[in-house]
Amino acid sequence: MNSWKEFLEQERKEDYFVKLMEKVDEAYDNGTVYPPRDEMFSCFDLCPYENIKAVIIGQDPYHGAGQAHGLSFSVKPGIKTPPSLKNIYKELKSDLGIDAPKHGYLASWAKQGVLMMNTSWTVTEGKAGSHKKFGWAKFTQRALDILNNYDKPLVFILWGNHAIDAAKGVTNPQHLLLKAPHPSPLAGGGFFGTKPFSQTNDFLKKNGRGAIDWQIEELDK
Repeated sequence: MNSWKEFLEQERKEDYFVKLMEKVDEAYDNGTVYPPRDEMFSCFDLCPYENIKAVIIGQDPYHGAGQAHGLSFSVKPGIKTPPSLKNIYKELKSDLGIDAPKHGYLASWAKQGVLMMNTSWTVTEGKAGSHKKFGWAKFTQRALDILNNYDKPLVFILWGNHAIDAAKGVTNPQHLLLKAPHPSPLAGGGFFGTKPFSQTNDFLKKNGRGAIDWQIEELDK
């Protein structure tokens, strides 16, 4: 496996994926679905296979208007920063002393090798978890199987039980799994002080992969 394009081409031939896409297409045709169809796999577009250093696993795309664009935890420019991401920014400040930007657009992380994927890749507007039973779990598992066999050490940043469960098949000892409570204010705490950003960079540097610059620049007005 040399590219996400190759991965997607392989999956498109599988019966489960054909059935999954039939359900997804029907949802897009009959209602408002996020992210926009052409951004469904944008985490792959923004983080090419050969560049991956770290993986952040989210659950569902944001289901509010204009939020989701295919990167877990990220929102489009001009959209209010969601509560979970605000807490991620607080931990970033505590861990590395990096100030939060005034936006929630995380594409700069993706372009440096942080794959930000959800386990459900689409959602109907206003209905969290609405596509969970479409068959996305199998697709996600296939992607994680590919990542488990990646030829260089990766860091899997797993926030919350959902992400931890999704990554149960990541067993390759060359990878680092960082497990912590979910950053959501509704998750009951325990996220702050887990230092995922410094731990990720320490591991990457130790393995000759180069640190990630977690600083997010302000967007041009």
